[in-house]
Amino acid sequence: MNQHWAQMGERGTLLGMQVLVWIQRHLGRWPFQLVLWPVMLWYFVSHGTARCASCAYWRRLEPALAAQPVRLYWRSFQHFMSFGNTLMDKVEGWSAPVEDARLSGDGVARFARALDGGQGGVVLVAHHGNLDIANAMAERHPSLDLLVLMHTRNAGKFNQLLEQVTGRPRPQILEVTEITPATAQMLSERIAAGGFVVIAADRPPVNGGRQRELTFLGAPATFPEGPFWLAALLRCPLYTLSCMRVGERFHIEFAEFDDTRQLQRKAREQWLADAMQRYADTLAVWVRKQPLQWYNFFPFWLADAHESDDT
Repeated sequence: MNQHWAQMGERGTLLGMQVLVWIQRHLGRWPFQLVLWPVMLWYFVSHGTARCASCAYWRRLEPALAAQPVRLYWRSFQHFMSFGNTLMDKVEGWSAPVEDARLSGDGVARFARALDGGQGGVVLVAHHGNLDIANAMAERHPSLDLLVLMHTRNAGKFNQLLEQVTGRPRPQILEVTEITPATAQMLSERIAAGGFVVIAADRPPVNGGRQRELTFLGAPATFPEGPFWLAALLRCPLYTLSCMRVGERFHIEFAEFDDTRQLQRKAREQWLADAMQRYADTLAVWVRKQPLQWYNFFPFWLADAHESDDT
């Protein structure tokens, strides 16, 4: 189970994804659920790495499941189903602005205040919940300069699907593996002009970059240092953003996390260690609130990295 998450690629075909979207749009959510169930069952049975990772995750959240294999498998399958359902939420998020009545939390208002301040920043996100709903908040602010740093090479089909079925392009995306000193200068200028840079802070770097061992859900796990070094170098406000589905509504949290504008060079290393653990603790709070919505289906904890596929 030592395959890197970035090497797993996408499963399924673009046509299959399009069929699921058509069913949900024309027949409704229940027919979609009926079709999704066998599709996700096939994924659950055939994708051993993801299944083992999911089971390891649930054993950490609910240790009693280790002695209850049937309940463990069921919880893991529910995890897969939750992931499948995010497809519809993502399409919905980019098809049209989500109605105010379906948004909860003060994240939208906090985001608007940050924009009104005129100072941009770095926004830390995680593979938890549905950030495509949160990203769609940008449509409420047409002048917003939003750039997403992400690893896109194993998500080409899904990105293509979103653009095809919604008829709308996603935000400007920069491949995270292609950041150079010139790129960093460009990011600094955009942030100074009020732009925001979004980057995931919960996956090990693709090319074996710097990472740090942190405590997450009670066990050692590796997190990337890159997003935090970037924030330190750009000397800007640092925010966290999450969007969790709660019933039929989306709970959005947007909060000030830190500010590196006054951070001294000699204090960077200590700040990095402190900030990264605080972020891991913040992510743990989100995950415990909505455990089915954390979508890292690869060996995340150090103890899981060399397990055999026997789950």
